[in-house]
Amino acid sequence: MRTIDLDFSPLYRSVIGFDRVAHLLEGMTNNSQSTKQGGYPPYNIELLAENQYRITMAVAGFTEDELDIESRENVLVVQGKKQADDTERQYLHQGIAERNFERKFQLADYVKVTGAQMDNGLLHIELEREIPEAMKPRKISISGQRMLEAETE
Repeated sequence: MRTIDLDFSPLYRSVIGFDRVAHLLEGMTNNSQSTKQGGYPPYNIELLAENQYRITMAVAGFTEDELDIESRENVLVVQGKKQADDTERQYLHQGIAERNFERKFQLADYVKVTGAQMDNGLLHIELEREIPEAMKPRKISISGQRMLEAETE
């Protein structure tokens, strides 16, 4: 597999206020090259509505007590810590990977976790983008003739 090294230094020199985006892109390229657990556990990201999302993770073999979900500084961290099982087993085939994991998702500004639930070995995490009122588009009325008359007086 071929990896591409990207240099973001021209972006830092020529734009102002977008350094967070450059750091995010830089972090994503570094994470994709150094991912320890590959695609474990597998997950889906759904767009439910214009500002609603759902992350679904396949966490077969984990109980709710063994999962931890934390949202901090625009990062959603999902961890699974399997409790030690002292039962001696002899597997002929072991295809269910019950190993510890940590999966991080970078969240955009104003995206908040609204809930989580387990259903048939799937962990569903609900997210919603809550745009502040001051950031929402607003209509600007056109004054027209009255403004021109006020300026001439």
